Amino acid sequence: MNTSVATLPIERSTAAAPQSPPQSSQPTDYSRLRVVPARYPWRTAGTVFALLVIALVAESVFTNERWGWGVFAQWFFDEAVLVGLGRTLLLTVLAGVLGFSIGTLLALARVSRSPLLSGLSFSYVWLFRSIPPIVLLLLINNLGYLYETITVGVPLTGWTWFSYPTTQLLGPFAAAVIGLTLNQSAYAAEIIRGGILSVDQGQLEAAAALGLSRSRQAFRIVLPQAMRSILPNGFNAIIGLAKGTSVVYILALPELFYTIQIIYRRNLEVIPLLMVATVWYLVILTVLTLVQQRIERHYSRGALRNVPGSFFKRLKREQVQSAAPVVPIASGAPSWAAHRVSRGEVSVHGVTKHYGLLRVLDDVSLTVPAGAVTVILGPSGSGKSTLLRSINHLERVDRGFIAVDGELIGYRQQGDTLYELAETEVLHRRVDVGMVFQNFNLFPHLTVLENLVEAPIAVRGLKREEAEAQARELLARVGLADKAASYPRQLSGGQQQRVAIARALALKPKVLLFDEPTSALDPELVGEVLDVIKELARSGTTLVIVTHEIGFAREVADTVVFMESGRILESGSPEQVFSAPRHPRTAAFLDKVL
Repeated sequence: MNTSVATLPIERSTAAAPQSPPQSSQPTDYSRLRVVPARYPWRTAGTVFALLVIALVAESVFTNERWGWGVFAQWFFDEAVLVGLGRTLLLTVLAGVLGFSIGTLLALARVSRSPLLSGLSFSYVWLFRSIPPIVLLLLINNLGYLYETITVGVPLTGWTWFSYPTTQLLGPFAAAVIGLTLNQSAYAAEIIRGGILSVDQGQLEAAAALGLSRSRQAFRIVLPQAMRSILPNGFNAIIGLAKGTSVVYILALPELFYTIQIIYRRNLEVIPLLMVATVWYLVILTVLTLVQQRIERHYSRGALRNVPGSFFKRLKREQVQSAAPVVPIASGAPSWAAHRVSRGEVSVHGVTKHYGLLRVLDDVSLTVPAGAVTVILGPSGSGKSTLLRSINHLERVDRGFIAVDGELIGYRQQGDTLYELAETEVLHRRVDVGMVFQNFNLFPHLTVLENLVEAPIAVRGLKREEAEAQARELLARVGLADKAASYPRQLSGGQQQRVAIARALALKPKVLLFDEPTSALDPELVGEVLDVIKELARSGTTLVIVTHEIGFAREVADTVVFMESGRILESGSPEQVFSAPRHPRTAAFLDKVL
C-alpha cells in the first residue's frame, strides 16, 4: 500500500513533464549570443574604494577657502603666466629635440667599432652628467669672460668665416637652450644606448646578411626595435626637462615658475599662484603622457600579439574578430621558376677559423656544385654553423678563402694578392648568398610584407610596387598569402620560418644557406618547413643545409658532408654516406641518430 502511494506521484510527474526539443543539427550562430563578462567582487570593491578616496580629496581641496580658487582663476590665464608657460614649452621642445638628436649620435658613436669615437662619446657623457645643470648654465652664461668672441674658421691658418662678440651672441635664452641641451643629450645618449643594447644580436646579423648598409641597419632595423626600451625612460627625461626648466631662474629668464615667483612676491598669494604653476605642469605632463602612449602603441605593433588600445578603447569591450581563413601550404607543386638561377657554385678553400684559442674550422675545403643540394651533418660544436656563416662572410675567416662562381666573398683579387673588401662592398656581394637562420631573425617591428620588401628596395633598387608584387608572389608560394599584413609574433614558428625563407628568396640569391632551419620548431611544424625546402631543392637552387633531420637529408641531398672538430671527415652521396660510411666516426654518429 505504501509502495503504490509512493510510486504513483513519480509516474504522474514523468508523464506530465514536457518533452525536450530535439537537438538541432545546424551549427550554432555564436554571433547572435550575448556575452556577459565575468564578475570580480574584489575589483569592484577596489574601484569603490578608489572613488571614495578621490571624492574625499576633491571635497577637501575644493571646499577649503584657503586654497584661494578665486585668485587661482584670476591668474590662470593671465598674459604674464601664459608668456612664461610658452617660454617653458619652447625651452622643453628645443632642448628635448636637440638633446635627443645629439644623444642618438652619441649613442651610435658609443657602440661603434671606432675606439676614438667611443671614447669621445663616453667622455662627453661623463662630463655633462657630472656638472649640475645650474652650474652649467652659469658657466655658459659667463662664457664671454673666457672667450670675448666666437670665431668660426680654419684653425692655425688665420682664415675666419664668422666672428661675433660672445656676450651679444649668447643671451640668457640662448645660454639656457645650450645648457639644457648639453645636459639632456648626455642622459639621452645613455637611454638610447641601453635601447640599442636591448636589441637581439641576431637582428643585426639578419640585416647584414641581407646586405643592408650600416646606416640603414641602425636607423631602419635597430633603433625602431630599441624604441620600446627607449620610450619610457626617454619620456621620463623629457618630463623631467619640462619641470627642470625652472632652473633657468638663475639667468633671470622668466619661464613659468620664475613668473609665478615674481607675481606672488608682489601680492603675497603664495598658495593660489603655486597651484597655477602646479596645474599647468599637470597639463604639460598629461599631454606628454598621451603622446607617449600613442607612440608606444605604434612601436608595440610588431612586439605584441595584441596591441593595447588607448585608455578609452580599453573601457569598451570589443568583439572578437573572426579568424582569417587558413590557406594551405601548397596545392600541388609551387613554381619556383622565377627564382631559379643557372649558377651558384660555392668553393671553400683551406678555411681556418679560431675563437680565441679554440680552432672551430681546421683547413676546410669543399666544393658545392651549382644547383646542387649539400647537407652538412655532425655533432654540436663541430663547426657546421660557423662554416655556413663563413660562406656569406658573417664570420671572417683567419686563413683561406671562399668564392661564389669564382668571385671571392670578402676579398678582391689582384694577381696573386687578395685585398679585404670594405664592409659596403662585402654587403654588396653578400646579397647573392641568402641565409635562413635557426631562430628566424625576422624583424619584429615590420609586417611580413615589409620584411620581404626591405632588402629588395634598399639593396636591389626595386620600386616599391615591384618589390611588393614579388613579395606577395613569394608568400603565396609558401602558403602565407593571407599573412602579408601580420607581424612575426602573430605567426607560428613554422609560419615564421617560411616567411624567413621567402625573405631570403626575395633577393634572388645564387646560393641559399639554411642553419638548422627546423631545430627551433615543434615536431608537428617541421614538416611544413621541410616541404618548402624540398620544393626549392627541386627548382635547381644551390642549397647548403645544416640539419639534424637525417630522413630529410637522405631525401633531398645530392651530397652529404660529415664534420667533427672543425674538419670534414667524409663527403659523398646519401646512399654512400648513410649505407656504407667510410670513416668510423661517421658510422658511430649515424648509429646513434638513425
